[in-house]
Amino acid sequence: MESVVPAEITAELTQILSNLVLGDNEIRSNAEKAVNERLAHTPELYLLALAQFAIMADTEVMRSFSLVLLRRLLFRPAPSNAPQSNTQPPAPRLTLYDHLSSNTLTTLERLLLHSLSTELSPLVRKKTVDTSCDLANESMKRGRPWHALQAQVFGMAQATGGEREVKLRESAFWVFAGCPNLLLDLQVDSVVGVLRGGLVDSSSVEVRHAALQASVSYLSSADSTQLSASATLLPAMLATLPELAHNLSTPPPQGGINNIIHLTNFLSTLTPLCSTHPTLFRPHLQLLLSFVPTLVLPQADCGPTPTMGRPFPSSGGGGFEFPPPAVESSEEDEDEDRKTLRLTAMEFIVSLSEARPGMVKTAPGWVEVGVRACLEGMGEIEEDEGWLKEDPSTGSNEDTPPALYEQSLDRLACALGGKVVLPPAFQYIPSMLLSYDWRARHAGLMAIAAIAEGTGKVMKNELGKIVDLVTPMFNDTHPRVRYAACQCVGQLCTDLEEVIQAQYHQQLFNVLIPALEDPEPRVHSHAAAALINFCEGVVRETLLPYLDPIVERLLKLLNPPNGEVRRYVQEQAITTLAMVADASEATFAKHYPTIMPLLLNVLRNADGPEYRKLRVKAMECAGLIAIAVGRDIFRPDSNTLIELLIRIQKTPADPQDTQLGHYLIATWAKVCQALGPEFEPYLPVVMPTLLATASAKADISVYVDEDAETEERDGWETISMDGQTLGIRTSAIEEKCQAFETLVIYCSTLGAKFAPHLSQTLEVTLPSLRFYFHDGVREACAILIPMLLVCGKNSQTLTPQMLSATFSQLITCINSEHDTSFLASLYKCFTDSLRVIGGAQSLTPEFHQGIINATNRQLQQMADKRRTRANRANNSEYEMDKEEMALLEEIEEFALEDMDKMLTAMDPNHPLRIAISGVRDLGFNTWDSDEEGDEEG
Repeated sequence: MESVVPAEITAELTQILSNLVLGDNEIRSNAEKAVNERLAHTPELYLLALAQFAIMADTEVMRSFSLVLLRRLLFRPAPSNAPQSNTQPPAPRLTLYDHLSSNTLTTLERLLLHSLSTELSPLVRKKTVDTSCDLANESMKRGRPWHALQAQVFGMAQATGGEREVKLRESAFWVFAGCPNLLLDLQVDSVVGVLRGGLVDSSSVEVRHAALQASVSYLSSADSTQLSASATLLPAMLATLPELAHNLSTPPPQGGINNIIHLTNFLSTLTPLCSTHPTLFRPHLQLLLSFVPTLVLPQADCGPTPTMGRPFPSSGGGGFEFPPPAVESSEEDEDEDRKTLRLTAMEFIVSLSEARPGMVKTAPGWVEVGVRACLEGMGEIEEDEGWLKEDPSTGSNEDTPPALYEQSLDRLACALGGKVVLPPAFQYIPSMLLSYDWRARHAGLMAIAAIAEGTGKVMKNELGKIVDLVTPMFNDTHPRVRYAACQCVGQLCTDLEEVIQAQYHQQLFNVLIPALEDPEPRVHSHAAAALINFCEGVVRETLLPYLDPIVERLLKLLNPPNGEVRRYVQEQAITTLAMVADASEATFAKHYPTIMPLLLNVLRNADGPEYRKLRVKAMECAGLIAIAVGRDIFRPDSNTLIELLIRIQKTPADPQDTQLGHYLIATWAKVCQALGPEFEPYLPVVMPTLLATASAKADISVYVDEDAETEERDGWETISMDGQTLGIRTSAIEEKCQAFETLVIYCSTLGAKFAPHLSQTLEVTLPSLRFYFHDGVREACAILIPMLLVCGKNSQTLTPQMLSATFSQLITCINSEHDTSFLASLYKCFTDSLRVIGGAQSLTPEFHQGIINATNRQLQQMADKRRTRANRANNSEYEMDKEEMALLEEIEEFALEDMDKMLTAMDPNHPLRIAISGVRDLGFNTWDSDEEGDEEG
């Protein structure tokens, strides 16, 4: 191909790229500077040189690298000297692409098309496809469709011939997969014909997979008319799956991948379509059931058949061997591939079940296969000799296969409900709990815990039988089974809160309290954790008879008689003591003299980094106990605790201690609740930090490519916006929310005594009604505002300026609010504030008319939304949207109810109340007609 840049540019770029891939940091750094300098002065020339290098370089490594660099540089923001704000999303910046001339773009496209049609290396072809897709997508966003790519790829997809044409077809479908817009403006019949041809390609399973990915992308992007006309693609999309499933053991071609990996890839590609367009699979459920069970259920290996000559044959063909023969790495790889395939098939089942539960319930065997597969997978937990000694806070098993099967079972139960999940689950669970294999017993208990949330409404009818199954397992010989029993009871106490505590508290206390003395620290620590769940749903009178033995054993965990201290056990014991104190309230006073000194001692002495968690747990526990026993008992120790909190607060911040600030704010709030009005002298200590936290702006960073690793920082969330990667420091936003929630506690507890801080607090609170980064911040502000007005009224510090600012902001927010759930909170805030000032007659005419106009506007918007939904309900997509529309209407009902209360407070005969009834009549109220059993689905 003829060169499009001078030879000297090509030579210079060759040297720069060679330096970029070197391991020497200094050489690489200089090469990066050189690239940036060339792009700053002659971007068009060097981008074209990169594209040409992707065709002409001698090695596939350099061709591939040049494409990666081209793709990265094209849409990198161009250099800018404008300052960036860290408090709001930055304005979109132009990229290098936006500065290229039309001729340069045309040449760039021509070079990529040449690479796409001539490149033989699979590695480089993939990079060419990725770069072409990015260029096509970004060009279309800017109103420059790439027609030449569309025409060339359409032709490549239908190329016939030898091996080269197979590669062309595969690349074509990958381009369609990455840029489905190339297909969306074509005739549906033509698109379906090309895609179907790739899906049944007889010469290459790789082409079929690429065509499958293209089909999924097309269907996911198509409008309803295109989707309906393209549904005939599904048989071809599914055709390869049973073929692969029935030939998993077929050896792969030389240098190729096996059918296990192929099938895994096919299922992974189809799974997103289960979530977005589940009804497409309705006619094909029986086909899926013909092979999916063989993928998710483990295949029994009975081994060789015994004979008279060899009554005890081994699968290896010989007798006892020591040391045992090594397993071939290829066998290990295949075993891992099969595990991955099982999990992928399981995700396919769960995703389709979650997206359309009513549909899969009618497919005989679907639910049974899914539930059994999860139970089997949960029982394949590995023996871990280090488990007993491991600190549970340092390790996580959430990504292990048994844990993933457990999560899948939980998701199935939540999607399908108890009527269909409990029967197949309890077909196996009782026998699992009686198994000789501890792993099966463990799995049975964890399964009950996993399905409790989704099946609770039905499970509570059989709760006595379940309790009878679970409680004997606390005496199991294996510590991990006893641990699972604690987990199971703790989860049941959460998911069937109050029901299980009220009806079966004696049976559960009879196993949980002795479990606090289990010989294994991990077990008795988990028993203490389960007690927290129990206490959250127990009434005080139920807990009191058991209070003494619980506290006695928890104190032993804090100071074990054998002197063997496990810090995580102490942390858990303190946390449980806090919850027990909270649940038992004033009755806990008898244990106060023993426990509070221990906690204060921890706060005095636990200064090292290894004691961070113990210290904050002690703070939390001291605060909860102070509330439980009341100010009279707590008062003698209050000064000591407060002095310790002040000392901790003044200690230089440890950047590694991310929890201290949160727990400090929370403990100060608890001390305030415990002391009541007596806390007033300490407001000057806590308010500056609290107001600073509450007034914090959203911390936003713009990440450039070199900062990619910052996306993984704790406390940060990354989002893509206008071609840029933005990082939002969610930890700071959570602290802001906690600060406002704490201000609610201070203001409600201290009343008029909070007046010295009224003006500052109101100044921070009103703007935060529009803090769109966190709903919790806005909700706390809506609760706080009427309290602040009450404080000002009772302390006679409420000024006309404060009232004017408050009602002006509330009316502005109501007028512009798009979140219907928060709209209800705004109306409640307005109504409560109106009552504080003496009713509607105290409003100025301007504000009176303003709130009526805002309400009229909201009613009109709500009526329009309901009419639109009614039209959607009449088309074929209604079933898909039914639950979502019903939920939206239910949320609107709360807003209408609070709107009506506000109008009633202003004028019981206000004409807009009739308008509210009219808007209500526009709803279809599907939640009233749903069967109650469809908790279940």
